[in-house]
Amino acid sequence: MNTEERARTLVREAFSHARAGKWEPLEALLEAGVPVDVMNENGDTLLMLAAYHGHHDATRGLLERGADPSIVNDRGQTPLAGAAFKGDRRIVELLVLGGARVDQRMAGGKTALMFAAMFDHDHVVARLLELGARAQHRDESGATAQQLAQMMGAQATLARLSSLQ
Repeated sequence: MNTEERARTLVREAFSHARAGKWEPLEALLEAGVPVDVMNENGDTLLMLAAYHGHHDATRGLLERGADPSIVNDRGQTPLAGAAFKGDRRIVELLVLGGARVDQRMAGGKTALMFAAMFDHDHVVARLLELGARAQHRDESGATAQQLAQMMGAQATLARLSSLQ
């Protein structure tokens, strides 16, 4: 196997370990030279996959190694938006404390707060607000997190966001 084939194999293994949350073998691959912010064919980073799948140790380890939590994939998503969509408060907190911009906009102008609100993840909405997320931001259609929660029938987040007014 030539050097290029070996590098591709190592990168594929790194993505597999990030997706599965296997920090020790992922860390070994990073030490072997796999770049911490390498992207796959969808523009996803190792951090995007570890965070999206709720793998706390892998997410923390990647952040400690300098992974950029603000990289946007080909679909306009960030690790923070993925964690908010999934309703994973621990990962959301880890990402923001690790440098993710709490109000970074994704495709369509949505923020992580908007995703959490739309899918009624009240515990995530509460934490994002504590971490400085601004409820008054509007997406490209002009909707706020509160309006998006209302459109989606997300009652818990709608109540929380309505109480801010």
